[in-house]
Amino acid sequence: MARLFGTDGVRGRANDDITAELAVELSVAAAHVLGSFGAFDGPRARAIVARDTRPSGDFLSAAVSAGLASAGIDVEDAGVLPTPGLAYLVQSTGADLGVMISASHNPAPDNGIKFFARGGSKLPDEVEDAIEARMHEQWDRPQGDRVGTITQYPHAVDQYVGHLTGTLERPLDGLTVVADCANGAAYLTGPAALRAAGATVHVIGDRTDGRQINEGCGSTHLEGLAEAVVRLGADCGVAFDGDADRCLAVDHEGNVVDGDQIMGILALALDARGELPDRTLVATVMSNLGLKIAMRNAGIALIQTAVGDRYVLEEMNRGDHPLGGEQSGHVVMSRHATTGDGELTALHLLQRMIDTGSTLQELASVVERLPQVMINVKGVDKARAGVDHGVRDAVEAAEAELGESGRVLLRPSGTEPVVRVMVEAGTAEQAQRIADRLAAVVEERLAL
Repeated sequence: MARLFGTDGVRGRANDDITAELAVELSVAAAHVLGSFGAFDGPRARAIVARDTRPSGDFLSAAVSAGLASAGIDVEDAGVLPTPGLAYLVQSTGADLGVMISASHNPAPDNGIKFFARGGSKLPDEVEDAIEARMHEQWDRPQGDRVGTITQYPHAVDQYVGHLTGTLERPLDGLTVVADCANGAAYLTGPAALRAAGATVHVIGDRTDGRQINEGCGSTHLEGLAEAVVRLGADCGVAFDGDADRCLAVDHEGNVVDGDQIMGILALALDARGELPDRTLVATVMSNLGLKIAMRNAGIALIQTAVGDRYVLEEMNRGDHPLGGEQSGHVVMSRHATTGDGELTALHLLQRMIDTGSTLQELASVVERLPQVMINVKGVDKARAGVDHGVRDAVEAAEAELGESGRVLLRPSGTEPVVRVMVEAGTAEQAQRIADRLAAVVEERLAL
């Protein structure tokens, strides 16, 4: 039986995979597990629930709140708020639990449920497994005044925006920015934080009904942002995903600045200020080899983890590293946040432009990305990807051909029924040729 929790909570088609009944059961089980683990402070636990703009977020957040309240937890509904905004509120207010209703960068029909423990951190795998194991169990239901209450959290947006702008050392006066809010949770907080920091802001992707969340916009579709930046003569553009825990950017000419380049820029900024004491950046195995080369040239070590911001965070916490993230734009600045925060990332990226007087294009040039090709092979048994001898032989042959000028990464997806084949090489042609060859082997050897 497949594990219910993926790399970032429980996610699927709303009202099909992710139903109101599932939301209630998950919430009750989470309350019981976290309570038994001693995660609650005091006799009466408190939770904060938030959502992105998807229409299904209304009934799912109501179901989550109902489940938690039925288990004796007092719930505060923060409404539409970015995932990192919820994490911040859980941390700053001392709440015992946070629940975010979002499917992040997925399309509007999808939704998801992810939990944050006291302190604003995501749950480790073993706690998620315990929650799944306790779903549908019989339990003694509290009665009378022992049931939880559900109230509104009216100042969530203002508190989160104040936190974001409070992390900056100087204003962003003089910068003109286009912000693409992906028709998602950042539609209010993103522009508000940028303007409060002093930037002149043009906004796109700020529909509030959620029916077009991530659709042709945001961090997964940068074409509209690039066009707007060039047309408006802006200094740069920043794009968030549906729940605003990611940020990608484009420079003044509309060129994409990806998560690897953003991490490189921020690592150099922290290092220049003496705020990277261990001179180490944490990223995943998906990061481009160009980032590793750039960091090595700057005297900064790069530690690579499994894919998923939770694994980046675990490594950051283990070594007390202040910066880490993913190529996709999840960037964690642990001195200011407990999880990836797209709006925080955007603000500090812009601050680096102010500090250096450089364009984003000039700053991004420090990371010279090697050509990278990714192929998702569908219809295969992803569980055998790492053990099939034919696949392993093909990967070894590709690695021998590339030598130190490139690399191969073959991994089963944690969220989709596919095997991902990624190849980096000195030229795009070589990367494509080797990736096509490996994908054909995977398709043949692992066919269902």
